[in-house]
Amino acid sequence: MRTLPSGTVTLLFTDIEGSTRLLHELGERYAEVLAEHRRLLREAFSRHGGVEVDTQGDAFFVAFARATDAVAAARDAQDALAGGPVRVRIGIHTGEPVVTDEGYVGADVHRAARIMGAGHGGQVLLSEATRQLLDSGPELRDLGEHRLKDLTGSQRLYQLGDEDFPPLRTLYRTNLPIQPNPLVGRERELDEAGVLLRSHRLVTLTGPGGSGKTRLALQLAAEAVEQFPDGVFWVPLQALRDPALVEHAIRASLGADDDLIDHVADKRLLVLLDNFEQVVEAAPIVSSLLAGTPNAKVLVTSREPLHVEAEQRYPVEPLPEEDAGLLFVERAQAVAPGFRPAAAVGQICRRLDGLPLAIELAAARVALLDPDELLARLDRRLPLLASRSRDAPARQQTLRATIEWSYELLAPDEQELFRKLAVFGGSFTIEAAEAVCDADLEDLESLVVKCLLRRWATGRLGLLDTIREYAVELLDAAHDTNDVHRRHAEHYLSVAEEANLNAGTSRPGGQRLDIGLAERDNFRSAVAWAVRNGSIGLGLEIATALEQLWTLEDPNEGIRWFERLLERPEAESVAPSLRAHALRAYGSCLGIAGHFQAAEEMWVQSLANFERLEDEHGRAVLLHRLGISAMWRGDLERARELVELSDSIHRRSGDVFGLAQTTGTLGAIARDEGDEDGALELVRESASLAREAGVPWWESGALAELACLSLNAGLLEEGDACVRESLEIAVQLGDRPGRIFGVGILARIAAERGQSKRAGRLWAAVEDEDAVAPLGGWRRHREACEAGIRRVSGPDFDRGYAEGRDLTLDDAVSLALSEPV
Repeated sequence: MRTLPSGTVTLLFTDIEGSTRLLHELGERYAEVLAEHRRLLREAFSRHGGVEVDTQGDAFFVAFARATDAVAAARDAQDALAGGPVRVRIGIHTGEPVVTDEGYVGADVHRAARIMGAGHGGQVLLSEATRQLLDSGPELRDLGEHRLKDLTGSQRLYQLGDEDFPPLRTLYRTNLPIQPNPLVGRERELDEAGVLLRSHRLVTLTGPGGSGKTRLALQLAAEAVEQFPDGVFWVPLQALRDPALVEHAIRASLGADDDLIDHVADKRLLVLLDNFEQVVEAAPIVSSLLAGTPNAKVLVTSREPLHVEAEQRYPVEPLPEEDAGLLFVERAQAVAPGFRPAAAVGQICRRLDGLPLAIELAAARVALLDPDELLARLDRRLPLLASRSRDAPARQQTLRATIEWSYELLAPDEQELFRKLAVFGGSFTIEAAEAVCDADLEDLESLVVKCLLRRWATGRLGLLDTIREYAVELLDAAHDTNDVHRRHAEHYLSVAEEANLNAGTSRPGGQRLDIGLAERDNFRSAVAWAVRNGSIGLGLEIATALEQLWTLEDPNEGIRWFERLLERPEAESVAPSLRAHALRAYGSCLGIAGHFQAAEEMWVQSLANFERLEDEHGRAVLLHRLGISAMWRGDLERARELVELSDSIHRRSGDVFGLAQTTGTLGAIARDEGDEDGALELVRESASLAREAGVPWWESGALAELACLSLNAGLLEEGDACVRESLEIAVQLGDRPGRIFGVGILARIAAERGQSKRAGRLWAAVEDEDAVAPLGGWRRHREACEAGIRRVSGPDFDRGYAEGRDLTLDDAVSLALSEPV
């Protein structure tokens, strides 16, 4: 009988590349060739002490007590197969998997299999954990950081030997979120739903909350990345309640600044719409997208079908008993590393109807309750469900009862915190939980351990949607619900103000669009509560503080919020200063959305309010805005008159930041008048004034504009110096748009200098980053960069472009700021 190595074990997986093709090519000889391949591999593994854990079809799973033996066996195996018709990919990873009667379980097993799956025939891939256990003997090539299809964080991979292979089969053009654990089971579902996705353009995974629809869909999308060269894009909808926001959410995930259908066009991409049941009225948007694009596909998760033409539904059933037990064991070992399977585990999983979320909640309790005690408590908590048929409504009752049971086991302080956390519209920071809910770290950690609260790879916290629904019921029934909502709204007003996204203020400091994006769901939740509760002043303060979030990301959403707030009777009685600022911000949203006349009307009203208040700063800001409006409609003479009047007010008051803005706009007017030299001088002055005012975000933008003007004038070296300075400031501020714009300009400069490969690497990184998430105000600058990029083409550019698609934004910035070799 075999004895599996325990403790630190090195796991090796193999698979034949193109086995189906080989079968067709070799015909009757295939069985003979397959048998010879098995013989050669078994000899290599046995020679180095490998223990065969499992063999399925043409794949091996082998364990080694030492990493060096595993690598030596892999080398021998590839040498033995060299020159033959069979090419095998091999993946090696070292960890501490748990030994069971059936073999090994745990994340390390999944990781080793995924590493193998990323490779090509003839290639051996190793994890960082394995590399660290090797001496200097084997020749390894560092392949860098890669995201594997298990959707966990990026892994550093190494290749045995220096042979050239195609790029690894890892995730690149996608925003699929990092998952805390690999998917357990679901092989049948992945196969069946995968067939549907290959043959249909709209597939909806349906099932009750907690059945694992989202995790299955994410894995299905990850497995399908090679089918979609233009990207796989996750669109989370769980925080949305307004169907009108769905199209923006899709555009945001795809990075579409313009019309969605025009952006998608004939691209071969996949859109994953997650938690659609809350906005099912938006189903016509999906139909329109598919009707207007020939190659895009849509994968949906929803508790109910969309009921649109061509929809293929796939019901997500509970986990089968074996997979359910495996999930329980893996999650139990996360909280109690010494946990070993027991007979009661199978009964627990049956009791919970195989619902993944319910199983995770129960497994989180094994640190306090052994499986028999856990089963006894579940039997007492779920007695009424024992004889019911296991249809979807009954399963939903099981899940709710499990959540209730988990909640009732909490200490009183933990129960209060859990209830209050429902106030958050999406994910949130620890600091926000402390400020809004009086949370302490110990209680937050306890809720995470008990699987009632999730900690994402970003460090943010959040409630799964099904669990949040229960928490919302508790919060709505509580006596202090309005107090909690008010604290939430007031906290996110302070967060919005900290982000410095109110373009009418002259407060020094960096513009933090990253904060605005991260907290957008909470801002929405806070403003929605303000509308419902009649707290219009508070809602207008938040919406106004987020002026540049709306204008850079989705002005139409800003328009909707301002309309809902300003149409309420209470809006007439808010402080006159607040109303003036709100009308100004509302006008900004209208203008960016292309409603120029309506924008001008709002700005005229806002200007009148500031004049009644004798607020000279507010008046200057509005004159500047009205000057921009005149520039938009081509009345450059009127534009210059208004901006110069604003400029004179700022000069009298000594408002240096105001002067930076007006000077920059006068530069833009000069540019449109054809005065390139005058534009250069004015934009240089704008950057200098912003530096003097201590407003780095405006300085960074002015320097980037100056770089473009310099390049247009043939001043390559000045353009290079300006954009590098701009990019360095953007890095310090965490300014994502500024970083992408800077890398794009430096790609253009590389093209101007004939550095084709460098230009390709930088431009690919820009395009991929821009595709993953939206970038407001990018179109004009992108067109200018592309005009320069188009001057270079050929194999060097193509090779660089292929390499650049694996770069993160940070990597691209580092490359852009480095001196070209």
